[in-house]
Amino acid sequence: MPAKLLLSVLLLSSATGAGAQEIAFSFDPTAACLTAAEDGPAKEACIGKAADACMEAPAGQSTVGMGFCLGAEADSWDARLNAAYKALMKNEEAAAKDLADLGSAAASPAVALRDMERAWIAYRTAACAYEASQWGGGTGAGPAATGCFLDLTGRQALALEGRLASRQEQ
Repeated sequence: MPAKLLLSVLLLSSATGAGAQEIAFSFDPTAACLTAAEDGPAKEACIGKAADACMEAPAGQSTVGMGFCLGAEADSWDARLNAAYKALMKNEEAAAKDLADLGSAAASPAVALRDMERAWIAYRTAACAYEASQWGGGTGAGPAATGCFLDLTGRQALALEGRLASRQEQ
């Protein structure tokens, strides 16, 4: 079972002064959704389920809380993306070696994967900066950018996991 993350958040209340509340995060809602979902859009619909559950807690409804919940799920997806990328890269390096051993002049799939991922990272950075800009410098910019990062990272993780699964079936 995934570890649960906790964050003590200082919440200001005009009635009671400052008080601390804990926000609990678990990837379990997203994991359960992924287990039940078919491939493709159904799996993509699972992205954000854990963050949504986290933000249902009172402390998760503040701007800081939303940022924490979205960021915690984004970190989980980023770990999945990195694991899938490393495994896929290992496969593509082996394929590149096989091609080279055959004397093929075909482009290296490992180099193409690396270049694709670098370009995707630049796209994600720019897309999420644009999303944040829509908030005109307001406090919603942080959660908006983090939500964008979560969504795009989750989609890319699923894409790489899908590619890896298809490679392993061959």
